[in-house]
Amino acid sequence: MKSKNEWMQSVYAPATQKFPERKYNFKNLSDMEPEPIYTADDLKDWDAERDLGYPGEYPYTRGVQPSVYRGKLWTMRMFAGFGSAEQTNERFHALLRAGQTGLSTAFDLPTLMGYDSDHPFSKGEVGKCGVAVSSLADMEILFRGIDPTQVTTSMTINSPANAIWAMYIANAQKQGKDLGQVGGTIQNDILKEFIAQKEFIYPPAPSVKLVIDTFEWGPRVVPKWNFISVSGYHIREAGATGVQELAFTLADGFHYVEKALERGLDIDEFAPRISFFWDIHNDFFEEIAKLRAARRIWARQMRHHYGAKNPRSWMLRTHSQTAGVSLPAQQPLNNIARVAIQALAAVLGGTQSLHTDAFDEALALPTEEAATIALRTQQIIAYETGVAGVVDPLAGSYYVEKLTNDIEAAAMGYIEQIRAMGGVEAGIDSGFFQLEMAEAAYRYQREVESKDRIVVGVNDFVQDAVEVPIQLIDPQVERVQEARLAQVRRERDPQRVQAAIEALRDTAVTGANSMPAFLECAHAYVTLGEQMDVLKTVYGEYVEPAVV
Repeated sequence: MKSKNEWMQSVYAPATQKFPERKYNFKNLSDMEPEPIYTADDLKDWDAERDLGYPGEYPYTRGVQPSVYRGKLWTMRMFAGFGSAEQTNERFHALLRAGQTGLSTAFDLPTLMGYDSDHPFSKGEVGKCGVAVSSLADMEILFRGIDPTQVTTSMTINSPANAIWAMYIANAQKQGKDLGQVGGTIQNDILKEFIAQKEFIYPPAPSVKLVIDTFEWGPRVVPKWNFISVSGYHIREAGATGVQELAFTLADGFHYVEKALERGLDIDEFAPRISFFWDIHNDFFEEIAKLRAARRIWARQMRHHYGAKNPRSWMLRTHSQTAGVSLPAQQPLNNIARVAIQALAAVLGGTQSLHTDAFDEALALPTEEAATIALRTQQIIAYETGVAGVVDPLAGSYYVEKLTNDIEAAAMGYIEQIRAMGGVEAGIDSGFFQLEMAEAAYRYQREVESKDRIVVGVNDFVQDAVEVPIQLIDPQVERVQEARLAQVRRERDPQRVQAAIEALRDTAVTGANSMPAFLECAHAYVTLGEQMDVLKTVYGEYVEPAVV
């Protein structure tokens, strides 16, 4: 059989003389240019036992479970949250009736920033980009009629994560549920806020301390809960390439591991509950290879660099979401096709959980019809395509295995660079992440504007605007929230409130674990804003330095 080089010279080169290659940017979104063909010659240093293995076995390239989707389909966890707790509760029940198997909660901007709905800074934003939650009273309504031991819930919250998680747990306790059976995920990834999304409150060091409190407390009290979802999604949405997303996210994960070890925690107690969250973009094979490389890097680093002994500590378990940033407002119905392709990549990459974006993502919060289409997309992949019937069907593909190797090597290059500069917090202080992402975003935008990269319906194949229905949030939501907060403050026990606030302040001053104090604040109906304000008096507020 000819070698690859022989075939390229004797067959491919003459063919391109007759039919030249298209003038097209073949590079993937991480600026890697694929070769025209891949053969065994590209995998000369590849060892199937070392680099691939079997599903459910180290290094987990093929997946963390032996049977993957033959045993259990991925969790179809649609992101939902808008307006009042009552409105989102109705949407949750509608999604569960439609066949969704897990809930994923979006909070509004005031909640994400730690403000109560009646704070002056909240005006005009209450309920707009997610549901408003200011106290346990909102949480009780938000999950009314939903058994927290039967439905797992993911909550996208970061700076106020401890307080919001405590409200969820307090609600479960008030329902009389066994916390040992309550499952779900709190995002709780503050480092990516400093890198990408910018919804921070306190400086990095105390913010990370609050995260590690959940590492220490969570496995002992809510053992089925994933107390962090280290999130590449927002890093990618902020302009990073796929390789940057992979590297920066894993670096964040390793930073949390190191801080937990510094506190004296047992790596094999907390590491199995660390989960991840990836953005699945348009380049089909790049996204598949990214998920495979992520599992392999995490396994190797956790086993050999950090010394974890429990195989569950080596397993990278992940949620994925299709790329909102890839869904333009122009010709929005085209986004149904984009989402389907991205979702298929996530499944072939072995995700454990998946959210598919609605086609109207760029216009407003999804309508119920758009959200249902997004859910049906997952169900079609699961039940009609056959891809869930074979475990890791792309294993052994010359291209997929070579691309997995290349992405792993590129990501590890970044990770070692971050370690050499003193770690993630040092990279935040120096502006390293912002500058790397800004350059990647600028390069991509130049390619789109020059038509070196085609975005269908945006810079080519354009047509007149198409109107689609959008969902608007009733301003009445703000008044509903203000009235509920006023009622909470009237009816709660002021002495219990004051005692809970003082206990929370003490944990910040002494460095004790904050979760018991947050849980008592939840039960006392201390509002979110009151809790965050207490910590501001101790930790201060973070102001991002200018990066030049």
